[in-house]
Amino acid sequence: MGTVWRAHDDVLGREVAVKEVRAPAGLPTADRNRMYQRLEREAWAAARISHRNVITLYDVATDDERPWIVMELVRGVSLADQLDAEGPMPPQRAAHIGAEVLAALRAAHGAGVLHRDVKPGNVLLSNDGRVVLTDFGIAMVEGTQALTMTGEVIGSPEFLAPERALGRTPGPESDLWSLGVLLYAAVEGHSPFRQDTPLSTLRAVVDEELPAPQRAGPLAPVIEGLLRKDPAERTAAERAEHDLRIIGAGGTLRADPVRATPLSSMPTVTSPPTPPIPLPTPVPGTTSTVPADTDGRRARRASLALTAGLVILLLALGGLTYALLSRDGGGGGGDGGSSSSGGSGGSATAGDSPGASASTSYGGSSSSSHGGGSGSGSGGHTTTPAQSVRVNVSAVRGSYSGACPPSAAAAPAFAATITVGRTPAEVEYRWVTKSGEPSDPGWKTLDFGSGDAKSRTVNTTETRYEDGGTLHNEIAVEVRSPVAVKSDYVAYAVTCEVVTPSTGATTGSPTP
Repeated sequence: MGTVWRAHDDVLGREVAVKEVRAPAGLPTADRNRMYQRLEREAWAAARISHRNVITLYDVATDDERPWIVMELVRGVSLADQLDAEGPMPPQRAAHIGAEVLAALRAAHGAGVLHRDVKPGNVLLSNDGRVVLTDFGIAMVEGTQALTMTGEVIGSPEFLAPERALGRTPGPESDLWSLGVLLYAAVEGHSPFRQDTPLSTLRAVVDEELPAPQRAGPLAPVIEGLLRKDPAERTAAERAEHDLRIIGAGGTLRADPVRATPLSSMPTVTSPPTPPIPLPTPVPGTTSTVPADTDGRRARRASLALTAGLVILLLALGGLTYALLSRDGGGGGGDGGSSSSGGSGGSATAGDSPGASASTSYGGSSSSSHGGGSGSGSGGHTTTPAQSVRVNVSAVRGSYSGACPPSAAAAPAFAATITVGRTPAEVEYRWVTKSGEPSDPGWKTLDFGSGDAKSRTVNTTETRYEDGGTLHNEIAVEVRSPVAVKSDYVAYAVTCEVVTPSTGATTGSPTP
């Protein structure tokens, strides 16, 4: 909505983007005012969100009774332009872009903002690798009144969620649907429900089944989960982002493990049939009465026999497990029945390019409980699975060159994926640099609830610099609990250049 111009900020000496909305000639005053209110709403919505994947708003100016939005200038192309120029993209690349857009949407939803117009044309791919969600012109802000007329449907029909096409109240799930359509279009080259007219497109969105994606590969389950007609059945945002980041890193999704009861893995034990017990011979002259619950007693005896068999089997398995553990421990010596083990996973070479990454994984300790202090195995045996933590740090932006201090939107940025071996878990971590303190020091806590995804992603931006020179440094993530682990370092650089403010505003052709 509107035209975006490249301009120069005379006060701060930087290039910016300025968005203009010019009402068509002859448009009724009420409609023109509504257009301007939407532009101001866009500024209001974007200003509520502070996230590296959301366009940064600087100011709103009014000239000739028309509002103008001043925002950061993102050098790059839109996802729509990219698809038009190069066609469908590989699933891994689409998953990376989708994860970044979803991170922006989650930040917006957390601030009470629904975007309502997620599509390739509103996703910018900057030259430094950043993915930016823009154009909040039709966003809905929690606690405010709508700027639409009764019965009016706004947004791009082929990216519209079914509940919005039916005039129902949208929610965050509506933006997730639009993201699913965006991912489908990115890998297939076209949106799944596009028809000849907007009306037939909306009908297809509501009534037709999702055409099976042919080029999505590992991305197909994520797309299908986001494009379920019922909003309540769509994949949750946190789970979808987790899956997208795995695919974007070149991994594959695993099926959820089946939760088993403690005895589900035990073999079935069948007791031999119990021979019938002869009834007593009646004494002459007396009446013998057979108890009426003979069948019940037989069932109880069979149950007791089955229980005894299970107990014997469990004892045998406990003894076998103890013997194996004793053998692995070097002859059965123990320190009261506890053991610990640790190991290092693979590591990647760190670099200062946007794709640089480093990872390290360590196993924690496993505790065992035995039926005796000497570990003789005379009683039962239970083992708690070892906890493990894996940390992967990657550079979203590995370098900066320009006026200092760098803005958070342009400074080197990093993402760390922390993966635990089992949940629930509580991980204490911090960002560390080889030289000096990071921009975001101090220990932090990351909670993994029972049943939650085992991977979480945290982000940081490094804005420290050296006047008139280049700061070379390296950053990593250190974990101190539940196990001690530290990722390999990833290098980055911040170069401060002297910028001479110029006078006069420079405008050029509208950016795409």
